[in-house]
Amino acid sequence: MSRTFLLAPMSLGIKGLTILLLLLPLCFGLWALISHNQGAGMIFLLLMTLYGFIWFCCRPACFVVSHDDLKLVFPVWQRRIPIRTISRVRLISKEMFCREFGQAMRIGVGGLWGGFGWLWTSQRGLIEFYISRADHLVCIDRSTGNSLLITPDQANQFVETLQRSLQ
Repeated sequence: MSRTFLLAPMSLGIKGLTILLLLLPLCFGLWALISHNQGAGMIFLLLMTLYGFIWFCCRPACFVVSHDDLKLVFPVWQRRIPIRTISRVRLISKEMFCREFGQAMRIGVGGLWGGFGWLWTSQRGLIEFYISRADHLVCIDRSTGNSLLITPDQANQFVETLQRSLQ
């Protein structure tokens, strides 16, 4: 039996940044239409392609917990993490993250619908992250591979469900 958890709704800050970023191609598209500027049209197409790639390939739609694995489900692909490679799962606050991982620098997508990809942290090195907010963070430590930071909806229930699968 498996249980599905959606990516948590975006926090207000990420939602605001996403709205601003979504206005960018709209502005270039209007500029291209009004002025017949090919450069603006090319930028519009590039941004739309990039935004589509982020939505379909970088931003998970949901997380599925089963007895065998944790699946990160993206619109066009899935990633499977075997349960046997997960050593610990827990909720952590932003403050706890800073204490445990230190300073972090994003490598990947940031701002449009959340943050997805990798974080380089001063204390733990590279970790993977798929977040839509900066609270209700779930940290998944792995015996093989990098730690994983995610923000599933119903974070408490996600942690409980994954912990039961670990037993």
